[in-house]
Amino acid sequence: MHHPPADEILERLWYVQEEQQSHESSGELPSNGEFAAAVGELLSADLVRRRGEALELTTAGTERARGIVRRHRLAEILFTQVLEADSQDAEQSACEFEHMLTERVVDRVCTFLGHPPTCPHGHAIPPGSCCAVYSKKVDPLITRLIDLPIGGSGSVVFIAPKSVSRLNKLAAFGVVPGSVIRLVERKPSVVLACGQTSLAVEDEIGREIYVRPAV
Repeated sequence: MHHPPADEILERLWYVQEEQQSHESSGELPSNGEFAAAVGELLSADLVRRRGEALELTTAGTERARGIVRRHRLAEILFTQVLEADSQDAEQSACEFEHMLTERVVDRVCTFLGHPPTCPHGHAIPPGSCCAVYSKKVDPLITRLIDLPIGGSGSVVFIAPKSVSRLNKLAAFGVVPGSVIRLVERKPSVVLACGQTSLAVEDEIGREIYVRPAV
């Protein structure tokens, strides 16, 4: 399924802005009659503006593109990590997902997933209003290790570390996606068990490990 052309342009411009690349260097935007009509639509709606030969997002366009990207990246987690779809099916489903849900429903999906900060590719997921209040109205399917009850266990879904060294340290002890870990202590430091190994980590690392709690 192809993206609606206008939304595709907004999404690609977000990626260009995110990667701090020029529009000309991205090489990703199409150049055909459908594209020209979509650009005209976006210009008329003040969602993009011209800057020389390039296009750039306006404030309103940035907000709309932000929503598209947020829905897409949440969908990637939903389909790959939770529903275990293969990458091709997950990508196609994510492309459909990003166009069809209201913000209220997206917030509920985000809460259900435990407000993940990054997608499976490590790209930041733009937060929503639900992330600011960390709503508990919908029990999350995925939660942070530190939010498990003492003695609670779960399988690691993804890890969102602030440094590669942290990821490598955890991997050395077997803490990788798919492994089952248990929260042993929360204070004075976070202690987790993975198999027969116990590991004390900083509170911040305990917040970076996302698990699917055991039923």
